[in-house]
Order: sequence, then structure tokens, then C-alpha cells
Amino acid sequence: MTLTTNYTICTRCVYDSNIEEITFNEKGLCSYCCKYDRLAAKHINIPREEKRAQLNTIVSKIKRLGRNRKYDCILGLSGGVDSSYLAWLAKDLGLRPLVVHFDNGWNSELAVKNIENIVVKLNYDLDTYVFNWEEFKDLQRAYFKAGVVDIEVPTDYLIFAILNKIAAKKGIKYILSGYNYATEYGMPKGWNIANKFDNQNLKDIHRRFGKLKFKDFPTFGRYQIFYYENVLGIETAPLLNYIDYVKKDVKAFISKELAWKDYGGKHYESIFTRFYQGYVLPKKFGIDKRRAHWSALICSGQATKQEALEDLKNEPYPVEVQNEDIVYVTKKLDFTLQEFEDIINAKPIPHEYYKMESEKDLSWRIFNLILALPVRVRAKFRHIGALGRWK
Repeated sequence: MTLTTNYTICTRCVYDSNIEEITFNEKGLCSYCCKYDRLAAKHINIPREEKRAQLNTIVSKIKRLGRNRKYDCILGLSGGVDSSYLAWLAKDLGLRPLVVHFDNGWNSELAVKNIENIVVKLNYDLDTYVFNWEEFKDLQRAYFKAGVVDIEVPTDYLIFAILNKIAAKKGIKYILSGYNYATEYGMPKGWNIANKFDNQNLKDIHRRFGKLKFKDFPTFGRYQIFYYENVLGIETAPLLNYIDYVKKDVKAFISKELAWKDYGGKHYESIFTRFYQGYVLPKKFGIDKRRAHWSALICSGQATKQEALEDLKNEPYPVEVQNEDIVYVTKKLDFTLQEFEDIINAKPIPHEYYKMESEKDLSWRIFNLILALPVRVRAKFRHIGALGRWK
């Protein structure tokens, strides 16, 4: 993030001129607020009955395509706010999800307890997928050494790879997603990699800085995504976008109904994510993701700018806990404190420095050209099947 001499902050949210490629209109609104307003007009600020109709259509598709199967969808449960409420909502809508939790070695004790409570109270089957720790550690170390901003890629990549792999194996056509516009929209450019599933970028970083040869690592590049989505017809359903999702109310609800306990920060159910967002990003990259989280809430009318500005005066989380995390994380990843300090103080390296997938790759263009017609035909038959218009 480049600091500017003429500092400007959005008149509505807490995004400011230190953010790459941000612009402000004549009213002082930032480009992210303007984009949010256009999105909200189409998807958020619409009549409640219209949202409900959209939700009912998706739920009907999930149930129809999942009939005669033990599960009609898959739900990844981290124990955070969004996935926890999604678990309750799925039950309320009469869906039959297989709940999958990913143990990458960084769960907090509170996250484990939240997951246990939710699964028991909602009577769900839980499939816990444990990553090969040595391979995963090797990849996380590689991302630290590479100097790139999005050190969460290994986790995000593997979560979606495994969700799709399980869905394919069990013949499930829908993956429920906890992503929602109201509380998560608008991550600035440069704060993460544009494509978290860029297989070439991941492999090049690991080739340069990793030591181990992968044995249990599932590939989830664009060819695999094409197969899962277009050939098998696996879709992602962001159900929270079809309800009035108010985070404060949701927290109170799941605390009462599911014995859920708060972590004190967005995605802090993971020790690593807490450390990454609350320490690594601010110290090495000058990025405070609280600005993104607060700005989304401000735009959706769930928080005020003053609340956000007051919070931003404080450390992302207590300094004493940060210091404990430094010791814990470096030891767990086999870094010495000096090695880790050198990494934090080193100049950031853009993801684009390493190999990246391109839409202009000839092999990819030929692949799409050959399969374009069969994919459209197959998609049409899936659509007919999902709506039940066959005999």
C-alpha cells in the first residue's frame, strides 16, 4: 500500500486514498461505495418477497437435484459467524447438508467447541478433513518466503478443492457458501490475489521456496474448476445473499440458539488468520482489513463511520496476544524469530512476480473452444432437470 501526500477519506466509509487505484466522486464517495450502491440496487435493496422468491427457487433446485441421496448439499463449517448461521439456515429451510470442517492445524479451542455445539444441536453429520500437516506447513512457509500478500491462499485453495472433490465423489450438486454482500463486499485491489485458485502461481511459489514433494495435495486450477462446474454441474449457493443478513442480530441469534461464542474479530476462529490479519498484514503490508470489514457494514447500514474510526484507533487485537502468537506461529512453522523478523521487514513482492495463469494461453483458449457447445448443451439439460420440467 502506497501512502499518499494528499490524504482523503471517503465521506461514507473508512476507505481512504492510501488504497491502490481508489477514486472519489464529486460527493467524496469512494469507488468502492459507488460499486456497492450499484450492486445493492440489484441484489440487496430489493423487496423482501423478491429475495424470498429467489431463495425458494435455489432451495427447490437443491432439493430436487439431491432427492434420493443422503445429502443434498455440502456446507463448509469453520465455526465463524457466517458459516454457523448458514448451518442453522440450512436446517430451517429443510436442506440436508453434509457438514465438512477443515482442520489445517490452526483451529482455536473456541472454534472446535463452536463446531461441536452446532453439529450436535442441529443433528448434522460432520466430516472433518485433516490436511497433511507437513505438506501444508511447507506451502505456508513458501508463501511467507515469497513475500506475497495473500498468505491465506493455501487454506482457501484447499478448502474449495476438497469441497468440490467430496461433492463429486458423493454426487452432490450444491455447495452452500457463507459469503454475503452485506458484510463482506469490497476488498481493495492489492489486498489479496485476484484469483485464489491460480494453480500456476501456487505451484511456482512452492517450487521456488518449498522443500517437499506433494503427495496428498489436490489440484484445483482452472481445468479442475471447469470440470467440476461445467461437466459435473456443481454449483455454489450463497444463501445469505437472499435474506436480510444483519451481523449484530445474527450473532445474538446463534449465541442463543447454538451456544455460539464470539472470537472478537472476523475470521479469528483460526489462530493463523487472526495473526495474519491482525499482525502480518499491518506490519509488513500496511493493510488493516478492519477497514474493509467496517466499510461493508457501513455501506449496508449496519454500522456507523464513527464506530469504525474509534475501533481503528486500537490495535487489531491485544498486543500481548500478538506477542504470544508470534512465538506460537514461528515455532509451529519452524521459523526462528530472526528469520520471521527478516520476512516481515523484507520488501513485499507482488503475486504477479511469479507465474500466473492467463486467459490468453493458447491451450486454454483451444480447450474452451472445443468444449463450448457440449458444455452449453449439458448446462441446458441440468437446468431442465433442476426445475423438474422433464417426463
